[in-house]
Amino acid sequence: MEAYIGEDDQASHARFGRTPRNAVMFGPPGIAYVYLVYGMHLCLNVVTEPDGRPAAVLIRAVRPVAGERSMRDARLAQALRWARTDEARARAVERVAALPSSGLASGPGLLAAAFGITREHTGVDLLDPRSALRIEPGRPGRFGRRVTQTARIGIGYAVEPWRSRPWRFLDADQ
Repeated sequence: MEAYIGEDDQASHARFGRTPRNAVMFGPPGIAYVYLVYGMHLCLNVVTEPDGRPAAVLIRAVRPVAGERSMRDARLAQALRWARTDEARARAVERVAALPSSGLASGPGLLAAAFGITREHTGVDLLDPRSALRIEPGRPGRFGRRVTQTARIGIGYAVEPWRSRPWRFLDADQ
């Protein structure tokens, strides 16, 4: 995941102030912010700060622990939407079937595809246990506890010191 914090953060969507696109980033915490990048990939973010302070974390990848079949089906459905020929559809079926489980949601766009996330999920309360899209509490001891930090990626447009901030967090055991 990567953190984007405040209007001063030159890599944040909030750097231009509140807009219709980023308004959800201004609070409350626990809300989904989904946006389209490069005109084709959706990205899921979780708002993290209290009302009025724009901040969110981009969820870059997840490791499936349940629901792999549903994730694979959602990835295939997305791939088939792009396929224009029978040959392309056959390749998509083979490609998705051959993916290891670790590759199902191994990037922001792939994660959104694997969970069937759309822009309509913007504003969903990810902490509501009744929500179809939600963050579940972790189980102690289930995953590694070593986290490493690096500079965020894909933000070459941001000026320093924002480009180098170590606000990308990774499971060091993966």
